[in-house]
Amino acid sequence: MADFHRRGRRRRSGRRSRSKGGDWDEIGEGGERLREEAEDWTAQETRIKDRRPASPEEQALRAARTAVARRMGFVAHAIPYAIVCTFLLFVAGFGAAFVTAMSWGIGLAIHGFFALIAPDLRRRWTEEEVRRRVPHAVAHKRLEMEGRHARNLEHLSASIAHEIRNPITAAKSLLQQMGEDPHSPENVEYAAVALQELQRVERSISHLLRYARDEDLQPESVVLADVVQSALDALSEPIARAGALVRVDVAEAGALVGDAEKLRRVVLNLVGNALDALEGQHSPAPRVDVEAGANLAGSEVWLRVRDNGPGIAPERAAEIWAPFHTSKANGTGLGLSMVRKIVEGHGGTVEVDSAPGRGAAFLVTLPRQALAEEAR
Repeated sequence: MADFHRRGRRRRSGRRSRSKGGDWDEIGEGGERLREEAEDWTAQETRIKDRRPASPEEQALRAARTAVARRMGFVAHAIPYAIVCTFLLFVAGFGAAFVTAMSWGIGLAIHGFFALIAPDLRRRWTEEEVRRRVPHAVAHKRLEMEGRHARNLEHLSASIAHEIRNPITAAKSLLQQMGEDPHSPENVEYAAVALQELQRVERSISHLLRYARDEDLQPESVVLADVVQSALDALSEPIARAGALVRVDVAEAGALVGDAEKLRRVVLNLVGNALDALEGQHSPAPRVDVEAGANLAGSEVWLRVRDNGPGIAPERAAEIWAPFHTSKANGTGLGLSMVRKIVEGHGGTVEVDSAPGRGAAFLVTLPRQALAEEAR
């Protein structure tokens, strides 16, 4: 579409040039400049239509052009002001020159303030206001998270008996059968099943203690790409077992202040869940996309883990964050609860976008400097 518009512009421009007796080259340097400007406008329109966020270099170039345009506008205003005042001084005398200089100078001073001083003031005051408000916003989120965490612990108290008692009951029944007939050839199989049930209990208790424990975050400068790569290295065996293609595009995210190990745990859980969904449903051409970037202001980074698996039913979308809610036979149901707890501990948010048959996408958004500001 962009090429179509560009060819249309060139055809129209070429017709206008030929109607005057020549083409772009015959017009000369001015025509070449007009053509470059037309192509530049076409490129800008294409970028807008594509909804592609500008790169940091493009943002810097755009800001520099705006600053230069403001300065040039002020200079263009100041030059005629100086010429007219000097002319009046020699032709009409000091009185006329003074009155003109004062009346016109007020407008010139206002122009200079808004062109040269106001942008820097606006940027500085905005940064100060953001720094002042971010810790309060993070503290508010932290209080909400603690309240929800307390409610989840109450839910855990009600669920823990069911989650742990069932495997223990099964193991107890198998051991009783083994005791009734110690020489039965089935005892080896019973012992193996009982051991699996006890391991399930151990795993549930381990995840429960990790979820219930309030671990202090260890904030440091973290490169998100390194965290993602470390997690994917640890998941190399599950990735190979699922036969999944993992596409990674995280270089644009940069660094943030956070707990590297806990953020790694977030990636492990999200990618691990995606692999389990793909492997469990035997999805054709299984794929997991791990993407990361930053918002236009540069104040937040985002991480998206997306798969082409079976997706999540709408009635389950709100339940997946609840502790012990799982659709996996050997799952504990605490992975996504841990993800949410860690992300909100960093002052961020986590969302899911899914529908049956079209996969699932988890989006994590984290502030770059929230923990650093809170530590101060």
